Amino acid sequence: MKDIQLKNKDGLTEKEFLERYTPGNYEKPSTTVDMLLFTVDDKKSYDTEKLPEKELKILLIKRGNHPYMECFAIPGGFVNIDETLNEAVYRELKEETNVENVYFEQLYTWGDDIKRDPRMRVISVSYIALVDKNNIKPQAGDDACDVEWFSIKREFISSSKNNGAKEDTYNLILKSDTKDSEIIYKITEKCTKNGIIVNKEPNYELLNQSKGKLAFDHVQIIDTALKRLKNKLEYTPIAFTLLPEYFTLSELQSVYEAILNKPLIKEDFLIKITPMIKETDCISKNSNHKSEKYYKFNDNWQHSFFK
Repeated sequence: MKDIQLKNKDGLTEKEFLERYTPGNYEKPSTTVDMLLFTVDDKKSYDTEKLPEKELKILLIKRGNHPYMECFAIPGGFVNIDETLNEAVYRELKEETNVENVYFEQLYTWGDDIKRDPRMRVISVSYIALVDKNNIKPQAGDDACDVEWFSIKREFISSSKNNGAKEDTYNLILKSDTKDSEIIYKITEKCTKNGIIVNKEPNYELLNQSKGKLAFDHVQIIDTALKRLKNKLEYTPIAFTLLPEYFTLSELQSVYEAILNKPLIKEDFLIKITPMIKETDCISKNSNHKSEKYYKFNDNWQHSFFK
């Protein structure tokens, strides 16, 4: 078959076109990656006879340079010209937090707000992970002057109607583990319908600027990640990554309650979780001498949307 050299309107073949092509003649955005690391940890308690309550936490850095100097942010940074997105994720995570060996899933690509970064046009690809806090030892590095865990919760406040559209109000509260940093945003979520599809348009308002704030549009990224994490509980075994191989039902339920930020009825939870677990012959005895059976994850479990 004869090799046909296609030519464009200027009479150039593909080879000739590429030889003359100069990327610098065109404006283009930069690309960054942002990594959201969540974990579940024990709440501080002085009651040694009671199983510790759990709470959801996120790892944040404090920026050591402009823009948003001394504001808290999700770990992340620019993608180099010669690396893949995944390579950039693990390089930036190592440079800013000294954390390695974490499995991430892509969350969302952010670029609708063309002024989301005051330096230049930046598109960011965000990633999410649920990790065991005991397996990582974060340390600040690169342009991060500090790194720490923040407890995080999204609390429902009220619901109302505004010009026929429903508006839900929440508070997003982040509290530092070790320092006097408390970041609170009011979220007003306007719900509109497009046929049977409900669109939610959030607006974010910082409530206590004196104690800290989040850089860039990271409040929206964190809020989206929280909702994605809760949804993943419905169809994946992601919560089991935070548990040892053998666990009690109380331990399992406490992890789910921490991520969902609400108490669960034990009987209803057991009905839902039973297909995902296997009973073992081992028995646990806690500090107040109550016995519980140990369970393990059912490797044969598969989620089905239609039952």
